[in-house]
Amino acid sequence: MQPHTPQQPAHDQGTHGADHDAGLSAELAAVVAGARRRALRDGDRQIDTAHLLHSLLEYDPDVRAVFDGGPQLARLLGYLVQRSIGYGLRWQSTVEDSGAIPVVPEAEGYSPLAAGAMSYAGERAGRRGDDLARGVDLLAAIVVDPQARAVEVLDRAGVDAGELFTRIEQRFEEYVGGGETGC
Repeated sequence: MQPHTPQQPAHDQGTHGADHDAGLSAELAAVVAGARRRALRDGDRQIDTAHLLHSLLEYDPDVRAVFDGGPQLARLLGYLVQRSIGYGLRWQSTVEDSGAIPVVPEAEGYSPLAAGAMSYAGERAGRRGDDLARGVDLLAAIVVDPQARAVEVLDRAGVDAGELFTRIEQRFEEYVGGGETGC
């Protein structure tokens, strides 16, 4: 008897990065999987920071809590949805790379900026004393480069990436500096 579910390929064509995905929390692994699906559906060869931002907003309530509430999130999600039918079309067949952060060559399937953000998220988790990167770690990583596609989306939605990063850092400092002495 044949199984009802077709077998999946061992990897997605051109958009895998399993080695780079090690060290992610379950929540962040779901975010990356969602970004991969979105990149494939949009016809993009690589996951970029806008794909990651969109998935972070969909899957991670801690990330949504960093923003200024419903109207801001609604505008932001509106711009992200428009990516595949509007302004984001100019991004197709181009590589997201500002040159501002080091390229992570082993992160196949990610744009250079997205690969750098994934690495930074892991480093940030380590500074917090955690072995696993979380969604807010990745959000902090993708908003620091003004050339990132995610930052362009944030700007279009009226979200100041610098202010957003400051809010994230304040929460990070409160977490690391307060409470437990073992952090």
